[in-house]
Amino acid sequence: MKQLSSAEIRDMFLRFFESKGHSIVPSQSLVPKDDPSLLWINSGVATLKKYFDGTVIPENRRITNAQKALRTNDIENVGHTARHHTLFEMMGNFSIGDYFKDEVIPWAWELLTSPEWYGLDPEKLYVTVYPADTVAKEKWLEVGMIPSHIYENDDNFWDIGEGPSGPDTELYYDRGEAWNNTEHPEENYPDGDNERFLEIWNIVFSQFNHLPGLTDNATYPELPHKNIDTGLGLERLVSVFQNAPTNFETDLFLPIIRKTEELSGARYGEDATLDISFKIIADHARSVTFAIGDGALPSNEGRGYIIRRLLRRAVLHGRKLGINGPFLNQLVPVVGEIMHSYYPEVQENADYIASIVTAEEARFNKTLSDGLSLLDGVMADAKAQDGIIAGAIAFKMYDTYGFPYELTEEAATDAGLTVDRAGFDAEMKAQQERARAARGNASSMGVQNALLTDLTTASKYVGWSELSVEAAQLENIIADNQLVNVAETGQVQAIFDITPFYAEMGGQVPDKGTVTNTAGDIVATVADVQVAPNGQHLHTLDVQGPLKVGETYRLDVDLAYHAAISKNHTATHMLDQALRNILGEHTTQAGSLVNDKLLRYDFTYNGAVSEAKLQEVEDLVNAKIIENLPISWIETDIESAKQLGAVAVFTEKYGEKVRVVSIGDFNIEFDGGTHAKTTAELGMFKIVSEQGTGAGVRRIEAVTGQGAMNYVKDHDALLKNAASLVKAPQLSEVSDKIEALQAQLKEAERQVASLEAKLASQAAKSAFNDVKTAGNFTYITTELAVESMDALRQTADNWKQNQPSDVLVLAANLGEKVNLLVAVAPQAIAAGVKAGDLIKAIAPAVGGGGGGRPDMAQAGGKNPAGIQEAFAQAVTWLAAK
Repeated sequence: MKQLSSAEIRDMFLRFFESKGHSIVPSQSLVPKDDPSLLWINSGVATLKKYFDGTVIPENRRITNAQKALRTNDIENVGHTARHHTLFEMMGNFSIGDYFKDEVIPWAWELLTSPEWYGLDPEKLYVTVYPADTVAKEKWLEVGMIPSHIYENDDNFWDIGEGPSGPDTELYYDRGEAWNNTEHPEENYPDGDNERFLEIWNIVFSQFNHLPGLTDNATYPELPHKNIDTGLGLERLVSVFQNAPTNFETDLFLPIIRKTEELSGARYGEDATLDISFKIIADHARSVTFAIGDGALPSNEGRGYIIRRLLRRAVLHGRKLGINGPFLNQLVPVVGEIMHSYYPEVQENADYIASIVTAEEARFNKTLSDGLSLLDGVMADAKAQDGIIAGAIAFKMYDTYGFPYELTEEAATDAGLTVDRAGFDAEMKAQQERARAARGNASSMGVQNALLTDLTTASKYVGWSELSVEAAQLENIIADNQLVNVAETGQVQAIFDITPFYAEMGGQVPDKGTVTNTAGDIVATVADVQVAPNGQHLHTLDVQGPLKVGETYRLDVDLAYHAAISKNHTATHMLDQALRNILGEHTTQAGSLVNDKLLRYDFTYNGAVSEAKLQEVEDLVNAKIIENLPISWIETDIESAKQLGAVAVFTEKYGEKVRVVSIGDFNIEFDGGTHAKTTAELGMFKIVSEQGTGAGVRRIEAVTGQGAMNYVKDHDALLKNAASLVKAPQLSEVSDKIEALQAQLKEAERQVASLEAKLASQAAKSAFNDVKTAGNFTYITTELAVESMDALRQTADNWKQNQPSDVLVLAANLGEKVNLLVAVAPQAIAAGVKAGDLIKAIAPAVGGGGGGRPDMAQAGGKNPAGIQEAFAQAVTWLAAK
């Protein structure tokens, strides 16, 4: 067998399919773009869904890629099995309505067995096929697959719900008898429960359409266009070529494990339990590095929660290896070195990624200490009760403090306790349901629209330079998803042979305008423009007069609307550049919206942007507007564009020719949108707001031109109104007037507080003489006419000086709200009375809740009528003690 590195195996796969006419699509970001159905890119086909559902027709219907993917549904298995990973690479070849079984099966056989390529022994290859798919079986026999190596399996049908589906065929590599680890001989076959037969490649024949209501795949209709979707796991294939017992003993993981050995002093391969920790650290270090490199950041929700969980799990396993300080940051450059040949950006951004990891490790080490203290308290409470740690508490340890269930269970076992696993699982299931609901109900793969997919009418966009077309021929009219020749009224879709209307793309909204006939009558208004699957501009028209296919019409873009959008689009590029200049190059675009009113720009950044930095950004953009920089564009090939220094937004797939927009020498980007002619046309740039929208993603909204003027006018009006209210003759005096009013208010509040304290003190003196007994304890309950919790606390402080009772219960009626306070003397605490427990018992009576320390606790509520009931419950509670 050939000795191949992981880089060579990946490269050979891509070169093979390139030789078969496929276009190589670079690996896309792990963070999905415009796909709410996915939290992460989780497969090789995930980034190509727009081609498979017919939304977009690719320039080349043959595609190949090596796509990084991230899955955490089996995270608990990582490290315990040979091949479970959170981050993995899936190599695939795809046909979008081009070739099918007659081509893909011979190519798979050639790649795997030809000496020119992988050169695997044909006798070690096996396949499974769907029983009804006789074509695939015959094709495998034709290429030379040994008949006894073909297994029929009813599970070989790929179906994830409504949309494309079909039979599949899976390829297995026989690692030999030495790997036959099963104790059940009947499992010794491909797809059986064994390590001998290793699944390496799955080829899906996407040929049926799973329509709503259908449950039997035998009744699924054929797709308008049949597709091929394959996935070959890089990590698995590397383990074959490098004769590794598991994926972890390959060049994709061993350097990380060796570095972990160096940091820990432990040795991989000497202790099976410690080996699990080595594997988990190696796997999670890769995932965290790539996820942060693609713009996701640690947080308590969504993708950020996944990163935080992976990182914390790795830190905990580092402790098992004897590493007590930060260490994962030192594994980031190791990951970058391993993956450099195909993912150079990881190594280039290693310092930034490591800085995020370092900060998160430090945060968790503090949290971990707090969590360990909490665990001690949890176990003490369990010992004092029934010896069982509740599932909800174990889940809190897992969810809030990053403790895997196994860690809590291990600590509980050492202390002679048990954990309610069923309760934990119930809490976990509830969280998973919440996560699924948060991702929405968008389908994972749409159903093809045959009409639009087959529509190949030529259509040329000229709106970059022309906003009016005198004679555009109407090529197609679509009404109710059918081609028609005439439209009298209503809303239809239309394609013209030439158009000045911009179609919605890249966050920029489409143009609006009118359609005029040769007689000069407006016969339709343009309500929307989208890109059809084959690239045409598909206009949505509100028809007022007859439209006929084959006739010519004048098309006019709404100039004012178009100009406002173009200014905001130019400002988006300038904002993007300013953010990278001031916040750092790791700040990357995460989404945008450009319309005639404003621009909205989402970007990755760890934390809020300070007011000072925002002002720097705004000042830089306005400085470039004042410089009146020219805005120009050219069309060129992608490599020339990169040499010019053009920035690619996201990791978008670009065609052979790309449009590059330059704003003087300030900014140059790949872009297909419309722009102002010079920066001076923007007039002014004003940031309206900055806020977080999710884990590690910030959003800036800004305005330009007339929008900026309106914003300034509105704020000027507000300032003048404020000046009137504070009686400031000049706007410049408003601040001084406000400061004077604040000083007066502060003095008035001080006087009120002083008076309130005196009244409380007088009331308390009387109350402190009214000491009663409940069981073994003395108590005082009283309602004070005060307006704040501070007044209650001050009264409690006065009570502490003499402690006329064991327990003090105070209440304040605030009209629609209630404040409660409980204080307990040291001798009562020693006897088992805790303020926090008592406040929790009585707070429901006033419609609230609270907590606190053993000596003092407080609560709030919304039912003043329940104050006397709360006092009564306090007496009952004390009597029971």
